[in-house]
Amino acid sequence: MEYEAVIGLETHVQLKTKSKMWCGCANQYGAPPNTNVCPVCLGLPGVLPVPNEEALRKTVLTGYLLNCEIPRFAKFDRKSYFYPDMPKNYQITQYDKPSTANGHVEFEFNGGTSKVHITRAHLEEDVGKSFHFERSSGLDFNRAGVPLMEIVSEPDITSADMAYEYLNALKDILIYGGVSDCDMEKGMVRCDVNVSVRPVGTKELGAKIEIKNMNSFSGVRRALEYEIPRQIEVVKKGGKLIQSTRRWDDVAGVTEEMRTKEHAHDYRYFPDPDLMPLAPTEAWLAEVKSRVVELPLARKQRFMREYQLPAPDAETFVNDVPLGNYFERIAKQSKNPKAVANWVINNLRAKLAEADGSRRREEAESLGAGENPPPHVGGYTLADLKFKPEALLELVGLVESKTISSSAAQQVFAEMFDTGKSPAAIVQEKGLAQVSDTGAIEKFCDEVIAANPGPANDFKSGKAAALNFLKGQVMRLSKGKANPALVGEILEKKLKS
Repeated sequence: MEYEAVIGLETHVQLKTKSKMWCGCANQYGAPPNTNVCPVCLGLPGVLPVPNEEALRKTVLTGYLLNCEIPRFAKFDRKSYFYPDMPKNYQITQYDKPSTANGHVEFEFNGGTSKVHITRAHLEEDVGKSFHFERSSGLDFNRAGVPLMEIVSEPDITSADMAYEYLNALKDILIYGGVSDCDMEKGMVRCDVNVSVRPVGTKELGAKIEIKNMNSFSGVRRALEYEIPRQIEVVKKGGKLIQSTRRWDDVAGVTEEMRTKEHAHDYRYFPDPDLMPLAPTEAWLAEVKSRVVELPLARKQRFMREYQLPAPDAETFVNDVPLGNYFERIAKQSKNPKAVANWVINNLRAKLAEADGSRRREEAESLGAGENPPPHVGGYTLADLKFKPEALLELVGLVESKTISSSAAQQVFAEMFDTGKSPAAIVQEKGLAQVSDTGAIEKFCDEVIAANPGPANDFKSGKAAALNFLKGQVMRLSKGKANPALVGEILEKKLKS
């Protein structure tokens, strides 16, 4: 009997806000332990939470980005559990009336487009962080109360690779929308994996095994690559899987059982009496909806469709939004967007990186940072360019009209980047205009043929490669100004006559 995996993911994302969910403490990573705390986030008696409105906005915005329904009534609940990193002994979350529900994410997978449905994206609070030392443990409550959104998928995922691609697509959407920075090194995204197996062709789900607190997408993939075969092996041998929670040991490459799984009633959910239900107005929802942006997959498909770009070029502009916006400003005016894309990706991006590195080193040295500049040192961006986007369009036009050669265009671009001068002015100043005068080129060709009888005879004898040598000699004689295509035509005509 063949078995298949059924996978659902619960993705926890810290929201991009200046303050915490229920108080004015800073939502800041890397502060000294227990410095961004107050009586509210420490759960001291007598305090009352006040919702962070920006966190509410970002949760509903996520709903719009994930094609969700936005209920006109939502509420907060208390989820009771006792653990050292939760100072109140309960977590404020949303249980049966979340802020968003019933959406989906589309993403590229296996050469096509896949869809994973979203059960809900609800708002809650993060907990503190435990530190374990040789003979003691410590708690840092700086993270306690940070706005946390939990995005729960339907069990639509069927493989480890599909889970990996879904998570990356979800992360890209949240970054694009300004919902979260999704910096996994700072713990801004964590994932719980729910996985079961069942005979292929059946509808009934098997026992759900949860793998907790995965902190990397590649870790999720590796854990599933281990756990799915493990479960299949158990049932094939006649064993019985029970609902439980496991942990992933990335070093050993195995999952280990932690406990049998709790059920919802174990958490004793009930409406939080300190927080009013949420009833968003149409005006408030319209303001949030105005923040919706074009999503990564839609942007890629549009760039490929409207500008006839290959997938790798479109992906470059999806991954670098400012560069993509710069390209589009020029491409809208161009008859050859692909040529514009080549210059932006291959030339402009490289020069920006070079200038950025130089500026950072210079500023770091002035600050005494040596070879390792601090991350806050200002770099070189598109805003620092000395020429306008239209100048790049002009450069492409000069090449396409054969006014200058491709090699001369490289010189012009370097000068543009350094000085901000227009391409036409640089061509005139440096005498880079391409020679397309037939009479002048014929003269160059005659001189080269006379000076190189061996290669000329080789071409006449059928050695086609000899023509490239002769073309190179003509280009050298013309100091690179002769039109290469015209040179080839004239040489071939003369040698065949």
